[in-house]
Amino acid sequence: MTDTVNDLVAEPGAPAAEGEPPRKPRKQQFRRDKRDVHGWVVLDKPVGMTSTHAVSIIKRLFSAKRCGHAGTLDPLASGCLPIAMGEATKTVPFVMDSRKLYRFTVQWGEERDTDDSEGRVIQTGTSRPTADQIRAALPAFTGTVQQIPPKFSALKIEGERAYDLARDGQEVELQARTVDIGRLELVEVPDADHAVLEAECGKGTYVRSLARDIGRALGCYGHVSALRRCSVGGFTPETMIPLEDLEALCHRAATGEGNLADALMPVETALDDIPALAVSGPDAARLQRGQAVLLRGRDAPNFRGTVYVTVSGRLLALAEVDRGEIVPKRVFNLAGLLGRASRKKG
Repeated sequence: MTDTVNDLVAEPGAPAAEGEPPRKPRKQQFRRDKRDVHGWVVLDKPVGMTSTHAVSIIKRLFSAKRCGHAGTLDPLASGCLPIAMGEATKTVPFVMDSRKLYRFTVQWGEERDTDDSEGRVIQTGTSRPTADQIRAALPAFTGTVQQIPPKFSALKIEGERAYDLARDGQEVELQARTVDIGRLELVEVPDADHAVLEAECGKGTYVRSLARDIGRALGCYGHVSALRRCSVGGFTPETMIPLEDLEALCHRAATGEGNLADALMPVETALDDIPALAVSGPDAARLQRGQAVLLRGRDAPNFRGTVYVTVSGRLLALAEVDRGEIVPKRVFNLAGLLGRASRKKG
């Protein structure tokens, strides 16, 4: 996979026939080679940028062959967008399943069809809740709860994205889903029309739906007017890098004054919540070939489940362990630019 840069050059060959206009120069394509880059960039995504656009920028800056994000962040939202490159893409599901922390502002008095400030007003209310009323409403939305996703979401209905159907004016009916909200707290009430809240939640939770449902419960209606994702699993504010800082680092690296690895966290950062298992060189060679390994005696693991396997401190594979047998599921090939643990983890 390559990037192309167009430039105008004169095309050699026969001149134009008599009476014909001069031939236009032909566009020649210069190719920029992609390279193997493995690790995580934890982007502090700015407001107004889609997650897909953010990935394309990071991919271009690193000239990376493979790149993808671990969980969409709406254009309205800012904050933690973990972007995986190379072999780190094999660990994306572990990040997708991790807990997330959001800080968001609810504007009272208006419910909108998108459940955020970009949508059309569909309900209005004149009452405004007090801080005590807001706090009293939050326990009903904490724990394992049923939640209806926003009509303007990426969920599919008979193969079509819900937001495409909604934009076309079609009626969108999404079924309630079970989500887990571990913590939901009122942070401040800056004025009568707004409240700032924090939510720590599991996979599949929509903060926009949460704001909508709290507004309905309070009888005043509401929508999200500002949203920031503060953390995703082990990716915390201390690990995030603003886009302008990343671009500056890439420019310094291009002149030999910096190292792109300083912006990359190791592939195994996404695996902090699962056990690590070290193996010897011969066992590593078998696992590298996709063959199972049986450990006995003192070296045998006394648990079962998913592990990440290392050899000489280097990530080797994701595997399943059962009664001492290690069965490789995903093997890593970490040749190329690697992330290093140079950004502080909170």
